[in-house]
Amino acid sequence: MSDIRDISLAPSGEMKIRWVERNMPVLSSIGREFAKTRPFEGLKIALSVHLEAKTAYLCRVMEMGGAEMYVTGSNPLSTHDDVAAALVSKGMNVFAKHGCSMDEYMDALRNVLKPGPNIIIDDGGDLVNLLHTEMQDLIPGVIGGCEETTTGIHRLKIMAREGTLRFPMVMVNEADCKHMFDNRYGTGQSVWDGINRTTNLIVAGKYVVVSGYGWCGKGVSLRAKGLGAKVIITETDPVRALEAVMDGYEVMPMAQAAKVGDMFVTVTGCSDVITGEHFETMKDGAILTNAGHFDVEVDMAGLNRIAVEKYEARHNIDGYVLPNGKTLFVIAEGRLVNLAAGDGHPAEIMDMSFAIQAMSAEYLVKHRDSLKPGVIPVPRETDEAVAYKKLASMGVEIDHLTQEQRDYLGL
Repeated sequence: MSDIRDISLAPSGEMKIRWVERNMPVLSSIGREFAKTRPFEGLKIALSVHLEAKTAYLCRVMEMGGAEMYVTGSNPLSTHDDVAAALVSKGMNVFAKHGCSMDEYMDALRNVLKPGPNIIIDDGGDLVNLLHTEMQDLIPGVIGGCEETTTGIHRLKIMAREGTLRFPMVMVNEADCKHMFDNRYGTGQSVWDGINRTTNLIVAGKYVVVSGYGWCGKGVSLRAKGLGAKVIITETDPVRALEAVMDGYEVMPMAQAAKVGDMFVTVTGCSDVITGEHFETMKDGAILTNAGHFDVEVDMAGLNRIAVEKYEARHNIDGYVLPNGKTLFVIAEGRLVNLAAGDGHPAEIMDMSFAIQAMSAEYLVKHRDSLKPGVIPVPRETDEAVAYKKLASMGVEIDHLTQEQRDYLGL
């Protein structure tokens, strides 16, 4: 039961999966443990995460644990068709196509839920939203789920606050071994991988405007600085803005930054960060990208309304000619640039993030009788277990507290 682009692409996808498997030792060790303990025996897992090689390997690890997997992507442009084909060739249920329409994307989400999942693995909250709006009859069978990203956790916290979230969701993104590495080092590198391979332009010497100075924004800014850019930060949070100043960046409102920026990266998790008032004052040739989960940070609808001409300037880059004669360039339709224009985070980074996902799902099953609806943190023991496994895979040893030291610290 699958709906993919082309099954003949499977050999290429299999090669990609084998490559990341070699570079994801923590997830591999968990897979070996799962093969022995089979924590998901008889359970169905619905997964909506950007469907590329690292995600595919997570799916196989969950399958090693006995899970019956139903898989789709979490963005219309981030699916790798060859990776989807590789999963289907080994019997997994996959509903995902690169470049699908929004209607097709929503149908794929519905298809992974229709069999009645016991565990949800979500990235952005679309599966959880569908369950609570269109497919509520399936909720009684749900043990719980895991949410991968900042945007999805925002949505979950709103539901929990309103009392509408009907099963427990583990906040994977808030684990230290996720956001401190995935969001900072992963996003930082993969955003510039996507921008550089798509534009083939120099970053050094340019003004790069990074909107949002959370963990992702810190990573994007640091890498831009390392590439020689003059970095400007825009923020709405005074503490983060102050931190950016202390880190050596210029900080100013977007209305001011729009006039000087050569490249723009939005990474706020909010909507309407760059809008019409900013488009009109930007430099001719300014490049706009979004690294937030949803394509709402750059007002693409507004840009399409005011543009007098739109054309393909280069593969995955659209040019928009404004009434004032200037042209703005948008990468990947304003969608998540590191995945819609690249391969996403490095395998070694997703090794930790997906290890947290796998262990959190196991935690839900083990504690299914005691957990209540709402958002719950990743247990500290899980964070530390992943960190120890990662250090071991890198050949790094650390000290351990003596009992006397533990007593001194009151542990």
